[in-house]
Amino acid sequence: MDRRLLIAALACWPTGRLLAQDDASRPRHKISAATLHQSLAQRFPLRFGLGGLLEIEVTAPSLHMLPSRNKLGAGLQAQVSGARLQDVPPAEVDVAFALSYEAADRSVRAHQPEVLFLRGPGLPPEAVEALQAMVPVMAREALREVVLYRFTARDLAVADTMGFEPQGLTVQEDGLLVSFGPRSAR
Repeated sequence: MDRRLLIAALACWPTGRLLAQDDASRPRHKISAATLHQSLAQRFPLRFGLGGLLEIEVTAPSLHMLPSRNKLGAGLQAQVSGARLQDVPPAEVDVAFALSYEAADRSVRAHQPEVLFLRGPGLPPEAVEALQAMVPVMAREALREVVLYRFTARDLAVADTMGFEPQGLTVQEDGLLVSFGPRSAR
């Protein structure tokens, strides 16, 4: 009986050692903030209308790294125009996104947009009210899920060889750190 237990323990030893290693020895991949910004910027400008009364064009996304929340943020400008609005400065909207890895197409995606801040200097009160009602809906519909990065075969070659896949996404000041863990059985 002891011999079988010893043989089983020795057979599992390499796998157990690999799984017990700390995260520092596992493969990692860094996606720069510039790459994430470029992917996000490709989605703009966006245009929306409210029954011919208001037209909204959302442009100029700036990327915000939010490491304390482990989310990405985007600073947007919403130019509001309409029959009663003349030369109104753009409204500012800050949105935060959760991040996830999609194994089916090997992509990092931003999803679950959350409006953090909305400011419309110079807009009449009715336009501000309309914006406050529309922006969360627009963010959920237009920015529902955004592919920020798609891994290439070269990006994942070492991890694939080791039997790993992307598991952890950590937002840092200068980009997104992707850490790898053992591939899950599907």
